[in-house]
Amino acid sequence: MYAVLHRTVPPLARAVWRPEVTGLHHVPRTGGVLLASNHLSFADSVVIPVVVPRRVVFLAKSDYFTGRGVRGALTRAWFTGLGMLPVDRDDSRAALASLDTALEVLRRGEAFGIYPEGTRSRDGRLYRGRTGVAHLALTAGVPVVPVGLRGTQDLQPVGARLPRLARVSVAFGPPITVAGRFDGVAPGRARRQLTDEVVDAIAALSGQERAPGYNDRPVEA
Repeated sequence: MYAVLHRTVPPLARAVWRPEVTGLHHVPRTGGVLLASNHLSFADSVVIPVVVPRRVVFLAKSDYFTGRGVRGALTRAWFTGLGMLPVDRDDSRAALASLDTALEVLRRGEAFGIYPEGTRSRDGRLYRGRTGVAHLALTAGVPVVPVGLRGTQDLQPVGARLPRLARVSVAFGPPITVAGRFDGVAPGRARRQLTDEVVDAIAALSGQERAPGYNDRPVEA
């Protein structure tokens, strides 16, 4: 089902929104890889799979896969066509389960998309990264490709139910490799150093102002 839908959904989305894409050659065509991006809009998880020629797995709320009727079927087909996997955000064990799911994807040699900030930036600044991205990279032994998005907050602003026409750009940076780089470094310190390196690379691509702390998920999200 994914193979059929992926031949239809991304070309249609590219034709409508015409995103500007740079550095796409940095994304390996095969093998496990993490695509670590800034997070400005719900649409980010759509934009990245649309422009990358290989499957990129993101996690999406399980609600998007359980709707009924024609609308539910179309929504389910849309997210399935983009390669997304359902996750229950209201489950207290969801964070741990999502890491396990990501490792399974990476060990199958696929690409997994992740937002080191953890949740969308409501003020447009780039927040400190959480170390899950480094945990995945170091555990699976895969490279991290930093991604800088611009304009997606206008494509689908917070609270908007439907996307709009907006100028969007997607920039991919050189892969950050982990093999042999953190041998002998304490695990916690290695995760922190690698995470900071990834977020620094994202900042260089996105041009965002840096925020000093973490971006906490709002109660209403």
